[in-house]
Amino acid sequence: MKINIIIVDKRVKESLYTPLIDHYTKMLKRFAQIEIIEVFNKNIAKAQDISALEAQKSYTLALEGYLKGGYSIVLDPSSPSVDSHTFANTLKDREVVNFFIGGAYGFESSFLKRCDKSISLGAITMSHKLVKVVLLEQIYRGFSILSHHPYHK
Repeated sequence: MKINIIIVDKRVKESLYTPLIDHYTKMLKRFAQIEIIEVFNKNIAKAQDISALEAQKSYTLALEGYLKGGYSIVLDPSSPSVDSHTFANTLKDREVVNFFIGGAYGFESSFLKRCDKSISLGAITMSHKLVKVVLLEQIYRGFSILSHHPYHK
């Protein structure tokens, strides 16, 4: 299985979260190949200075190419929250899963509709880098549930 995490964020070589990201990526190797794709360009930077709507449009333009191939799950705070077992079932029997983490202004409704599923990790606001860690942990937990590994208890 292949999992792509596509995030609107600037590439940073090293951050406070790097050891955790590396930890979960390493733990997940037995279940899936993980690729983290950070997308941030001049158009996004410019659009974020103009308005929330322009920012959302720039995210769609930057991310729409990643919608091809695989099952696409977008993280959206206004979407329904899922528990760990429901989350695990979204991974079951998939060859490729693409997770999308938007920029500071969220996603256009048209982008949300083009994805196969929209979920929320909860009502709290987290930094993009922390969301990446939480998502990786939930992916590991999901695979642990599916393989009856005791980690999830």
